[in-house]
Amino acid sequence: MTASEHLSKQYDADLDTLRSRVLQMGGLVEAQILAAIEAFSSGERELIERVIDDELRVNGYEVSIDNDCSHIIVRRQPAATDLRLIMAISKTVTDLERIGDEAEKIARMSRQIHERGRPQGQRFAEIRHVGSVAVQMLRHALDAFARLDTALAAQVVREDATIDDEFRSIVRQLITFMMEDPRTISMALEIVWIAKAIERIGDHAKNMAENVIYIVKGTDVRHTKFEDLEREAKS
Repeated sequence: MTASEHLSKQYDADLDTLRSRVLQMGGLVEAQILAAIEAFSSGERELIERVIDDELRVNGYEVSIDNDCSHIIVRRQPAATDLRLIMAISKTVTDLERIGDEAEKIARMSRQIHERGRPQGQRFAEIRHVGSVAVQMLRHALDAFARLDTALAAQVVREDATIDDEFRSIVRQLITFMMEDPRTISMALEIVWIAKAIERIGDHAKNMAENVIYIVKGTDVRHTKFEDLEREAKS
């Protein structure tokens, strides 16, 4: 094996490791969201604290992966698809870190809610449902990244509209709830913040999906109409 072949193989191995670490970070963040939603339902203190503590691990992944991206750019001077991949990875880990922030927020709000008393069971069902949609979006975004599947990425972008609709529905119901019983205002507002955090998780998953299309197609599809984005993903 020549020196150039050795360097090429090492470069490919570095990129594969980088992608694997993004998926590991994604798995941790997914577990964090699931635990945060369960913490809202159960009020289990240990679960809440675990979600909050995991935020430090998520932050560590972001810093480490960003450093690896910088080192590869300096050492390898990547071009074309490889450069797009590294740039997209840097953006993706930022979105994953922010999803972790939202999971931590859900856990903290849940702790406050349960310290005052359990919310109505109906609220559990609504939050769990929209939370499951957000988790599905994140899974699909990570799968699209792993396989560089632009069609699946476009599906994630489409799913974001579902979370937006669910969020608006929850807010309308909670406004009615507060008007009927002003004593519930504090708790209802905290549930609104939890629903908003879940809606933001969907936004970040959407960003991750758009990054996949950028890696494969070289086209920045942010802020474009869905029809145009879908056409680009399928072209």
